[in-house]
Amino acid sequence: MFSTDQAFSGFAVDDIPAARAFYEDVLGVDVRTNEMGFLDLHFPNGHSVFVYGKEVHEPASFTILNFPVADIDAAMRDLRAKGVETKIYADDELETDDLGIARGMGGGPDIGWIRDPAGNVLAVIQA
Repeated sequence: MFSTDQAFSGFAVDDIPAARAFYEDVLGVDVRTNEMGFLDLHFPNGHSVFVYGKEVHEPASFTILNFPVADIDAAMRDLRAKGVETKIYADDELETDDLGIARGMGGGPDIGWIRDPAGNVLAVIQA
């Protein structure tokens, strides 16, 4: 019988060690290696996400993870200081400021985007 009791989400990367370094060392996520040699990202809210390796990887064309923060400007400056490119969209694709933040799109929160080493898109959202 189908059940949602053990549902989880995941995404692919092309380099597990690079993903581990990025999520653990740059973003500060609790990263654990599972029994298959892949990664489990553990978050303080109790959620976790499975990260698996895929040789022929194509980055997701959508946001795969969202990180709400108390101060988006400080968060984006911090990421940039750690070597993360924070302006990933060209001005003609999406209007963003110098930090890569789209301010109040359609009345929503301020959002900035970054990419992980595999090219997957992550969002930093003003909480």
